[in-house]
Amino acid sequence: MTKNNKTLFALAFLALFGFANAQENDEALRVEPDTTTSVNKTKLDGIAAVIGDYVILESDIDKTLIDLQSQGASTEDITRCGLLGKLMEDRLYAHQAVQDSLLVSDEQVNAQSDRQIQQLVAQVGSMEKVLKFYKKPDVESFRTELFEINKLRMLSEKMQSSIVEKIEVTPEEVRQFFNKIPEDERPVFGAELEIAQIVKQPVAPEEEKQKVINQLKEIRQDVLDNGASFNVKAILYSQDPGSKSRGGLYTMTKETQFVKEFKDVAFSLREGEISEPFESTFGYHIIFVEKVRGQERDIRHILMIPEIPKASVDKAVQELDSIRKHILDGKYTFADAALNFSDEKETKFDGGLLRNPINFDSRFELTKMDPTLYNQVRNLKDEEISRPVREDDPRGGAPKFKIMKISNRYDEHKADFAKDYIKIQELALREKQLKAIKKWMDEHIEDTYIHVNVDNKGCDFANNWVKE
Repeated sequence: MTKNNKTLFALAFLALFGFANAQENDEALRVEPDTTTSVNKTKLDGIAAVIGDYVILESDIDKTLIDLQSQGASTEDITRCGLLGKLMEDRLYAHQAVQDSLLVSDEQVNAQSDRQIQQLVAQVGSMEKVLKFYKKPDVESFRTELFEINKLRMLSEKMQSSIVEKIEVTPEEVRQFFNKIPEDERPVFGAELEIAQIVKQPVAPEEEKQKVINQLKEIRQDVLDNGASFNVKAILYSQDPGSKSRGGLYTMTKETQFVKEFKDVAFSLREGEISEPFESTFGYHIIFVEKVRGQERDIRHILMIPEIPKASVDKAVQELDSIRKHILDGKYTFADAALNFSDEKETKFDGGLLRNPINFDSRFELTKMDPTLYNQVRNLKDEEISRPVREDDPRGGAPKFKIMKISNRYDEHKADFAKDYIKIQELALREKQLKAIKKWMDEHIEDTYIHVNVDNKGCDFANNWVKE
């Protein structure tokens, strides 16, 4: 299997896990609890379990296992009973979300489906190839199935979030959690680094900015006055790698993750309007609103990035070289230099210290570090300051340059309450959340109609699905 196909399967599994066949027959999705006739017994053939209003087919379990194997995941320790239990949990969450009116809007579901389709098309090259890959006859049937899949998944996630969202742990609970772990069973944390950086962002001169603005104005006027295709213009001129091949197309709602400047303009326009050029952190844009559907809209945009001349790049590198020399000469500390000279607002007021995006801790575990960041610091010795490093923006923005330093290094060690408080706090919170979920699950299994096929009643489920 090619790398692209493995990626496709990974995406598909995240979207389709456990819901692949459940919507093939809408009638089969709703089963009355008191059904007893022989006709309906025939109808239940191939059904692994029923949770409230939803069924799980035996084929759902088969396909889930195939999806995992196709991703290259090890299935050695995965059983049919284990997979069935996971699918049953998902359905119970979704069922109860509806009962509790924790609903998701069609706009949210459609936006998620559109993002997935855009990712798939970008990876395989065309919608036709996506349909062939998933053995779907047309776009509409694929969209319909994906909508139902995502709606169930999003309901499940919303229910799970509502169970744990208000759960917190106090420092005393963290201490008690840690102290009850036997000394020889305390977790071992891998080697970690604290990393600081000073960033210089080369700036395009005003004449380059104006050149881009003028070009965008000309494109806008050509579309408005001469009927030129915005789609074609985006393919020819846009510098956004995420949408260029699709003619600049994005489907978005107000919940979609775009920078504020972009979203503000997109939702200030009416259908058919084209914005004036505007600036974001990525460059300069114009937006064309192609279709409005309630809170959802199809927009096309063209991104153009002002050229940064070599002189600006050289200036940034020279400034960093000078800052580095002054720190090494003892003229000021790395933290003082970050505060006074770094262009990165997120780190300059904290001595240049990077924060782990997962938990906002200052430590990065070596085995879990982003590969790009790891490659930038892996050869640095303690207290050494790197030469200027170029970092390109994967989203298409301008490059930046930085010097880096390892502020602290922590070897692999057994958990220490004082040194590892944040990690221990996370473990304590997770344990408390799991207990809350287990309690919720037990209560709602008792209150919900559940039928497990006789062939599956012998499973050693983690939850009491057979209500024995």
